[in-house]
Amino acid sequence: MAARIADLANWSWSNLTKEWRRLFGSDPPVANRRFVEKRIAYRWQEIEYAKTDRSLLERNRRRIDELIATGTLMRQRTGVVPVAGTELLRIYDGVEHRVLVMPDGEFEYAGKRYPSLSMIAREITGTRWSGPAFFGLRKGRAR
Repeated sequence: MAARIADLANWSWSNLTKEWRRLFGSDPPVANRRFVEKRIAYRWQEIEYAKTDRSLLERNRRRIDELIATGTLMRQRTGVVPVAGTELLRIYDGVEHRVLVMPDGEFEYAGKRYPSLSMIAREITGTRWSGPAFFGLRKGRAR
């Protein structure tokens, strides 16, 4: 995958727009080569990851069974959830903190697993924080 993505820089604009159309079903929204390359690379990774995320099918089956049994679904997480394997980095009070996104949607920090980024942010700061904001995943993010 990395070699394929690196090769995008060698593609002609017409080939990039053809690939965009194949992936997204429309013309690129802007004529910005860098933007188009990044979005194509991201989409390729989404497609490839979907093939290897065996837990996705099981999570969907559980949600379908829950819907059939109860007629409702539990609320899902909203906002940005990074792809499994992503490492989040935050320097806070001069200390570097690293969090690994796990395939089951949980997070690993300092050898422990947490169900939310907010719990990790609270562990680090001692105060209530929006985890996604603390780790820079949404507007108002920490710098």
